[in-house]
Amino acid sequence: MLMKGSFQHLSLRVYGAAAIVLCVIVLALFAPLIAPYGESQIVSGMWESPSRDYLLGTDSLGRDMLSRIIYGARNTGGIAVMATLLAFVFGVSSGFLSVVAGRVVDNIVGRIFDIVLSAPTLIVALFSLTMFGTGTLVLILVIGITEGARIYRVARATAIDIDVKDFVLVARLRGESVRYLILKELLPNAFVPLMAEFGLRFCFVLLFISTLSFLGLGLQPPTADWGSMVRDNADAIGFGIFTPLVPAAAIAALTISINVIMDWFVSNYGVARNEA
Repeated sequence: MLMKGSFQHLSLRVYGAAAIVLCVIVLALFAPLIAPYGESQIVSGMWESPSRDYLLGTDSLGRDMLSRIIYGARNTGGIAVMATLLAFVFGVSSGFLSVVAGRVVDNIVGRIFDIVLSAPTLIVALFSLTMFGTGTLVLILVIGITEGARIYRVARATAIDIDVKDFVLVARLRGESVRYLILKELLPNAFVPLMAEFGLRFCFVLLFISTLSFLGLGLQPPTADWGSMVRDNADAIGFGIFTPLVPAAAIAALTISINVIMDWFVSNYGVARNEA
């Protein structure tokens, strides 16, 4: 965690990280309007050098790399956001419910998630995608469930610390419902650690999606995806062409930027809450 004393230096990095994230969001929202060419349009020969017409050159099929990067921001980033949100709704609600509902529910839910976590995530994802197909919905569900199991542990541990506080005990004595305890007592007081976990988990999901796409089990051609773009152009490295480094740099820039922003948010917002 970055210290408060380095806030002046940190703010410069936050501005840069925020600019990168904002740029990715704009590209994702307005990809058809911004991209100079179509997502799968062949515009020239393979691995053309950057020029006025093709600012980042072309890929192995002669498609414009800049356009593919822009559409990839929508596809890769959009799936990462939806999968992370699903994982958080699933994991946080399960973790909080386990603590509030009592020991019996906690034991049952805990054993279910232990089974999910007993197998490596990549193996579970490969098996599920092989069995049920590699559609977008299946991809989101598989990642949401597997990552939700990890978020469950964080949410449960956080809820246990909050559940013993006096204000929660008072709410229980008043006879408040499980829904009230989760939404009014646990969730507001767990906001900061959950936001930190959200940023970290989004980066893991983004990298995981890119890994699956690199292995051929993510988004399928001709859909633009940063992970598959690295795979499709990997042979270019042997010819001294650095085309696959462009989508790889996009993945790295987004994950690092998200980490910087969430680190700043947690350090400053957390300090403000503690001082209050």
